[in-house]
Amino acid sequence: MQQPGTHPPTPLDDIKVLELGQLIAGPYCGQVLADFGAQVIKVEPPGKGDAMRQWGEPDPDTGEPLWWNIIGRNKQSLTLDLRQPRGQALLRELASQADVVIENFRPGTMERWGLGYDELSRHNPGLVMVRVTGFGQDGPYASRAGFASVCEAMGGLRYLSGYPDRPPVRVGISLGDTLAGLHAALGTMMALQQRHRTGRGQVVDSSIFESVLAMMENLIPEYARAGKIRERSGSFLPGIAPSNAYPARDGRDVIIGANQDTVFRRLCEAMGQPGLADHPNFATHRARGEHQAAIDDLVAAWTREHDAQQVVDILAEAGVPAGLVYRVPDMLDDPHFQARESIIEVPDHHGRPLPMQNVFPRLSDTPGRVHDVGPALGEHTEQVLTDWLGLAPEALDALRADGVI
Repeated sequence: MQQPGTHPPTPLDDIKVLELGQLIAGPYCGQVLADFGAQVIKVEPPGKGDAMRQWGEPDPDTGEPLWWNIIGRNKQSLTLDLRQPRGQALLRELASQADVVIENFRPGTMERWGLGYDELSRHNPGLVMVRVTGFGQDGPYASRAGFASVCEAMGGLRYLSGYPDRPPVRVGISLGDTLAGLHAALGTMMALQQRHRTGRGQVVDSSIFESVLAMMENLIPEYARAGKIRERSGSFLPGIAPSNAYPARDGRDVIIGANQDTVFRRLCEAMGQPGLADHPNFATHRARGEHQAAIDDLVAAWTREHDAQQVVDILAEAGVPAGLVYRVPDMLDDPHFQARESIIEVPDHHGRPLPMQNVFPRLSDTPGRVHDVGPALGEHTEQVLTDWLGLAPEALDALRADGVI
C-alpha cells in the first residue's frame, strides 16, 4: 500500500461532485468519479442514509453490511434533509460551487424541491447535472419506477439470458444499474469536456433501459432487415463456434473461444487433429456456425481426456483463448490477479484489511486509487458545510437540532 502523499495525482482531483439519491445506478457513477480523484459528497437523509448501507452480506464480526464499503468508497458523507426548505437552500448553495450534481430520483422530484437544472444552473452556469433513472427524463414511461431487473428485460437482456427450454433468467448482479452508472460517468466526462470549450454545463440523461439496449449488439438490424429474433441459447452464441463451456476430466468446465479462423486452426493443432481446420464443415466462420453442435462435440470429446487446468495450459501455449470459470477464491489465488493487483486490500473502519476490486481502467500517468472504504453516515457533514459554505458552529448546531442535517 502506498503511503499518503506518495501517490501520483488523479485526473479528477479538481472536480467537486454532489451525489444525491441512493441504491446502485447513480451511486455507481459517483464511485467511478471518486475512484479517479473527484471529491464526491454523498448527500444522505439524516438518521437512515442510503439504503445501500443495509444491502448485502454482513460482516460476521461486526454485523455491518460489506457492500457499502465498495459503492461508498472514496466518498464523503453529508446528511441533509432535502424535503425541508432549509435543506433545499443548503443544497442550492452547495451546488453553486459544484462541478457535477448526480441524482437518481424519479423525474420531477428535483423540480418539486426547487432543485431542478434550470434553478441550479441559474446560479452556476457551468454545472453538469447527471440524471440516472430507469426510463429517462421524458417519454410515456418516464415517471415509472425503474429497477434494473425490469429495465434489463425491456432493454433486451433478459430475453436472451438462459436456456431456450426455460424461462428467462437474470444475471447474478444488478448489471443494468452499473451499466447506467458507467454511461452516466462517461456522459459526465463528455459534458465536462464540452464545458472546457464553452464554459457552460448541461444535463446528462442516463437511463437503465437504454444503457442495456446499447449493449445489444446487432439485435435490432437483424430483426428489422432480416426478420431474425435472437433467442436464448444457453452457454453459447448461435453461429459462433467453437465458443462454449466444455467439460474436463476432473468435472470442471473450461471456457474456450476459438471461433476465428486462425485461432480455430491452432485449436485443431493443439487437439492433435489439424485436418479439422480444412474440413469443409469447419473451414470458415459461417460453416462452423452451421455445424456448431458437431464441432462442440468434437472439442468436448478432447477436453474430457484432460483435467481442466491441463486444457487451459495446453491452449494458452497454443495461443487459443481459454479459461476456467472462476469463483472468488479462484480470483484471490490467481497469480495474474495478484501481479496486476486487480484485487486490493483497503483498511475498513476497524483497521482490518478488506479485499475489494481495484480501480479500472488503468491510466499510466494518473491512475485512480482507493483510499477509503464507504464513510460512516454523516461523517463529513460539519467538514463539508464548513469548508464549502463557511457555516459557523452555532449554525451547524441549529441545523442539527431541527433535523436538517
